[in-house]
Amino acid sequence: MQRTRREFLRGCAGLGGAALVAPLLDDGISRVAAAAPAARGRSPESVAVDEDYWREIQQAFAVDRAIINLNNGGVSPSPRIVQDALRRHLEFSNQAPAYTMWQILEPEIEAVRRRLARTFGCDPEELAITRNTSEALEICLLGIDLRAGDEVLTTTQDYPRMLTTLEQRARREGIVVRKIRFPTPPRSPEDLTALFASGLTPRTRAILVCHITNLTGQIFPVRDICRMARQRGIEVIVDGAHAFAHLPFTRDDLECDYYGTSLHKWLCAPIGTGFLYVRREKIGTLWPLMAAPGEMDGNIRKYEEIGTHPAANHNAIAEALTFHDGIGAARKLARLRYLRDRWMRRLDGQRGTILRTSYDAAQSGALANVALEGVAPEALAAHLWDRHRILVTPITHEECPGIRVTPNVYTTPDEIDRFAEAIEGVIRRGLPG
Repeated sequence: MQRTRREFLRGCAGLGGAALVAPLLDDGISRVAAAAPAARGRSPESVAVDEDYWREIQQAFAVDRAIINLNNGGVSPSPRIVQDALRRHLEFSNQAPAYTMWQILEPEIEAVRRRLARTFGCDPEELAITRNTSEALEICLLGIDLRAGDEVLTTTQDYPRMLTTLEQRARREGIVVRKIRFPTPPRSPEDLTALFASGLTPRTRAILVCHITNLTGQIFPVRDICRMARQRGIEVIVDGAHAFAHLPFTRDDLECDYYGTSLHKWLCAPIGTGFLYVRREKIGTLWPLMAAPGEMDGNIRKYEEIGTHPAANHNAIAEALTFHDGIGAARKLARLRYLRDRWMRRLDGQRGTILRTSYDAAQSGALANVALEGVAPEALAAHLWDRHRILVTPITHEECPGIRVTPNVYTTPDEIDRFAEAIEGVIRRGLPG
């Protein structure tokens, strides 16, 4: 039996949370504070199904509930506390930008750098703040020294922009791009490591691997791949677009040389924020995407030399980190997996349903891919939007066609159920003519 909001808040006060919930403001931090006492001392899995707890988190977001947004893997809305910080910084910047933005707000990037580095588990002098994963990874893919004939190993399911970057180097400089295929889902993480090992040649100089793929949500065994590559003197570049603030991990869990991610997905930071990690001893040899003076060769900030840009975006990352920390990484992942399992297990086994994402916790998180036999992904996604106002991502890749479903912490079980009901309607009746 669910408690009323009044009963929930009274219970929080009884747990010593009165000072946190009264007065209860309409911002993300207050909502997290209101929910926190109810989660104290409980397992992440127990909290994952506590709708009273998650109702407070949901109310931190000013989203349009007439739309069921299951494309948070593309870009996620920010909680109110992040939006407020972004507006505040923008307004202050515009008072006299050459002073208020450059002299006052821009130096605060160092505090943000320190907080991101603490969460990722690296030295702040190894972390550059970028605008997205693509920028971070293009710094690596275009900045690493390669010669004609040198090979880069990746997969056929890596992000298209990163494959395009490598293919441009192949056309321009004569490097060789090798791509391995893998089943969706694979039998085990060990199979993925073995596939990478089998794709290496004496000319392999670098590996590009997704931490989590954007197509099916497949988690790769990054640490095993990095260890295998390091034994052979091969550098590893990790595409972490969908992993940071989605999975609980640190740099030492991965042992990678380079890591790029976006913060406007699972961290719910302002749109146009990300970071690049470069192992300290690699900074001096990795060229920046935009030119920096020679005296910055060993400085991680050379990757931030992009010209005039708003300080507001990267400064508001701090509020997103506070919101994320308030929920807790383990609780967040448990909730995301609960929402994923709610629709996957309901549809699993129904006529013509193909699940391309594993239930295995070592291989998947919130992001999943489902297909219906005989139904084109684009047509299914269009039907969900036109008839139900449900937003998903059609995946047309030949190896894993389907629709990508990505809830976030503000998603309600009812929205998940309405999505499943809509899919069941197509299973029973097909798409309308």
